[in-house]
Amino acid sequence: MLKIGEFSKLSRVSVRMLRHYDEIGLLKPAEIDHFTDYRYYREDQLPIAGRIAALKDMGFSLADIVRILEVYDDREKLEQFFSVRQEELEALSKDTAYKLTLLDAARKRLRKEEDMSYNVTLKTIPERYAATIRMTIPRYEDEGMIWGKLAEETCRMNLVEDDPCLCAVTYLDGEYKEENVEMMAWKTVRGSYPDTEHVKFRTLPDGRKLHLPGQLYPDHGCLHCGDRMDGSKRLRAC
Repeated sequence: MLKIGEFSKLSRVSVRMLRHYDEIGLLKPAEIDHFTDYRYYREDQLPIAGRIAALKDMGFSLADIVRILEVYDDREKLEQFFSVRQEELEALSKDTAYKLTLLDAARKRLRKEEDMSYNVTLKTIPERYAATIRMTIPRYEDEGMIWGKLAEETCRMNLVEDDPCLCAVTYLDGEYKEENVEMMAWKTVRGSYPDTEHVKFRTLPDGRKLHLPGQLYPDHGCLHCGDRMDGSKRLRAC
């Protein structure tokens, strides 16, 4: 049997944390001396401490680790935990990459001594015939999903783009939302085409929109515009 201090050294887990593990039922001592209150651990508990450390390094919370250790010998259930965590990390990685792109764009503008402020002007967008698609996406940064769906359902139609061809998204929610964003994407075209499951061809009315040039968002080589959230648009030349 190992005293808690000895087990701490071998497992590389602090005594304070071992006591916390005991409190939450994650790793309980093999024996507690009721006269001295000393905690003792078995050598075969060291691999469990190693598993806990590895799971913590993967980003699992202690509450999750408690549940994982309960099913550690069930490969199918363990795979479910790992799959969920992988999806979380991939989403975090995507978000981090997006923020790094914004940061890189901002630094480039600083090096060019460009003004990073937003100069708002009004633009009038004339009546136009367009391929439109309406979807709810996870976040504003996932706008590519709606353009991907539009491209997927019209790729065999040989659409003739208008000249100039304008593309934009209209934010349909009445306020800024952190998730489940409803928007409509549109692209101006010429000709007549049948509607698909999600893409509808129709004439959009003219209107005045707020234009915000020089945004720091990656623009994929396009000119973006912004508008109020009750009918917002980001306009670009296709």
